Amino acid sequence: MTIASANACAAAAGGILADAKRAVAARVEGLTGAAHDAEQRATHGLAWVATYATAIEQITRYLAALEPPGELETDLAYVLLGEYMAQLAGGIPMSQGEIVRPVDLGLTAAQIASRLAPVESFLAQANTPEQRARIAQVLAAGQEAQDTLDETLRAMRVEMRKFNAAEIDGKAHRWHLDNAYIPLDTIGKMAALGVFGLTLPEEYGGLGLGKESMCVVSEELSRGYIGIGSLGTRSEIAGELILGSGTQAQKQRFLPGIASGAILPTAVFTEPDTGSDLASIRTRAVRDGDVYKVYGNKTWITHPVRADLMTLLVRTDPASKDHRGLSMLLAEKQRGRDADPFPAQGMSGTEIEVLGYRGMKEYEIAFDGFEVKAENLLGGVEGEGFRQLMRTFEAARIQTAARAVGVGQAALDEALRYANARVQFGRKIATFPRVADKIAMMAAELLAARALTYHAAREKDSGRRCDLEAGMAKLLAARVAWANADNAVQIHGGNGFALEFPVSRLLCDARILSIFEGAAEIQAQIIARRLLDGAN
Repeated sequence: MTIASANACAAAAGGILADAKRAVAARVEGLTGAAHDAEQRATHGLAWVATYATAIEQITRYLAALEPPGELETDLAYVLLGEYMAQLAGGIPMSQGEIVRPVDLGLTAAQIASRLAPVESFLAQANTPEQRARIAQVLAAGQEAQDTLDETLRAMRVEMRKFNAAEIDGKAHRWHLDNAYIPLDTIGKMAALGVFGLTLPEEYGGLGLGKESMCVVSEELSRGYIGIGSLGTRSEIAGELILGSGTQAQKQRFLPGIASGAILPTAVFTEPDTGSDLASIRTRAVRDGDVYKVYGNKTWITHPVRADLMTLLVRTDPASKDHRGLSMLLAEKQRGRDADPFPAQGMSGTEIEVLGYRGMKEYEIAFDGFEVKAENLLGGVEGEGFRQLMRTFEAARIQTAARAVGVGQAALDEALRYANARVQFGRKIATFPRVADKIAMMAAELLAARALTYHAAREKDSGRRCDLEAGMAKLLAARVAWANADNAVQIHGGNGFALEFPVSRLLCDARILSIFEGAAEIQAQIIARRLLDGAN
């Protein structure tokens, strides 16, 4: 495959996106509220078209960056470009039962045919059974697709893989089955590697690296166990909040401890009835002298028992009904333990039992007069909490996309291991076309999700606004992780349904990725709004 062919696919996909944007913009022009929401199939479909077009563009750039691409990379690109172009023409799965087709976006068959005409000959020889069989065979031999990382990031990847081999392999599945905490000793070893201070400035004890390094670390650790890969998310969110919005005293007080792992943070935002509608939260903080007293309930709080610091979103203006009355508190707390999870006065909690994403534990928390020092109001000004939080979402969603890539890679690893060990009818099941097809598509979509995720990270590192790219990366990577885990279970057959096989854990872990950090539907809504704002 020539780079020219890949560029032609990117141009064709970009043309379909441009047509779709015009058609959807015309459909929703002048609509607000419920009338606009009634067009979600079209607007969210537009988000998916844009995500595919951007993924194709990034795969093209990936190929151009290799010197030159090898047979595996070429085959993966053929399969991915062939499949995604076909889906742009025929229908994109937004979920298992929701296929958005060109007609849903207001596009005609003639428009699609016109855009595909320049790549018709390429698509006729893309995504063939022979290519998919070769991919499965090469991956079974232990080869992985080349990356375009620099030497520093490659060295970090090697170190994370060594850590997985020494600290996670053979242990993570038992933690999952026992619903056990990740051992503090393991967390201490992560801290020694600098995991919690990757992107914090050196003046605060961090490594001063970019978000691309965060992707490498998050992906590799999540490949070992999503709980391990996710421990850094809380530090990333807290670090971003304090670095971007904190006073100098707050930065000096908290950032070195976060970077070293001495302070384990947790994010306390969501409430039982708010979900993604954070602007409507009701937990209130009342100023009483030199403290705030907090009253209300929070839910889906990850790792709160062992956390030392809560980034706590509260309403400080009781007269306000929207985001302008929200503030962020840096709420210090005493670490708990299983026998006494919340020893702090004015705070209690109940564990939420979950299918997967274990190792840190989820809680619903009730506050009844819990005290936070007034000096720990983030930035020292009330009413800024929502805006402060919004500024962290780009990095959080990029990190979540990287975690999804790691889980998707772990699913591919398990599928390959099993398919090349399992013999049926006198041959390894990896040699059967339907199994090889699954493996090839798992690898091809991972390549696209990874390219999109690292693209978003590089945009963030460049200082450019990247909520669009971060949203696309999270949207695609989460779907790929779930598809890969589901395919890996299918390849295992009945054994995939057995708790003793790690692939059963990966299925549970993958399912959360399209829900948290902005559900897939919310993510599509955000992407669509950005696209349509740009169309007006």
